[in-house]
Amino acid sequence: MTDPLDHKNIETDRGMPRSVSPYKAGFSCKCPNCGISPLFQNGLEIRETCEGCGFDLSAADTGDGAQVFVILILGAICAILGFILTGAGLSTPVIIGVLTVVIIGGSYWMLRIFKATLVALQFHHDAHQGQTEDED
Repeated sequence: MTDPLDHKNIETDRGMPRSVSPYKAGFSCKCPNCGISPLFQNGLEIRETCEGCGFDLSAADTGDGAQVFVILILGAICAILGFILTGAGLSTPVIIGVLTVVIIGGSYWMLRIFKATLVALQFHHDAHQGQTEDED
């Protein structure tokens, strides 16, 4: 008898066993199927197919989920950092410069991780667009 919590033994609608943790694939920005090839091309653009295993990634759609997480988390971090820098007595141009670098760098880095994780979770749970019975 297989362990129901062992995701390596569960087959997906694609007929292939799940072999890669969605969190491991997401945090490393790798293909959710093989976990080896890069998920992104040209920064934040998701590839149509995986270069390594040929897995079709065209159905990947994170919507605005990743952006919402990044705005909320990075906004809180920058607000706290702004208070700390102001309390340290730094000048306004220095504070603006530091926060600009944190916002731009942090946004790009966090968007890659959150977007990749949402894509990996979407494929891990075989999430598809909802349909009514009439659409069959």
